[in-house]
Amino acid sequence: QVRVVESGGGSVQSGGSLRLSCVVSGLTYSTYSMAWFRQAPGNEREGVAAVDSDGKINYADSVKGRFAISLHNATKKTYLQMENLKPEDTGMYYCAAEPIGGLRPLNPYLLRNEYNNWGQGTQVSVSS
Repeated sequence: QVRVVESGGGSVQSGGSLRLSCVVSGLTYSTYSMAWFRQAPGNEREGVAAVDSDGKINYADSVKGRFAISLHNATKKTYLQMENLKPEDTGMYYCAAEPIGGLRPLNPYLLRNEYNNWGQGTQVSVSS
């Protein structure tokens, strides 16, 4: 049974910073991907940042230069450091994980349907 737990959300003013954390347990593969998604009310869940166990990283264009994702392989713990937050960053942030058992993509996926293991979400609210 795979379990994904994220934390670190909160309320900040525009220009502020937050650091989200996510840990996954129950994965038996040594190669895997972890990713952050976010969803605002009425919108689809969108990919924000992804990292795989080889260290490859993929960011959404909207957060490049402001967000940084990292992964500690030994504990399967992922962090998302968010800087210069904007009101449009507001939403529920979800962590996802997926083992890689076959062909590998060039970059870790930022596609919702590529992940089967999800956390419960942590709320990020940015005020102007």
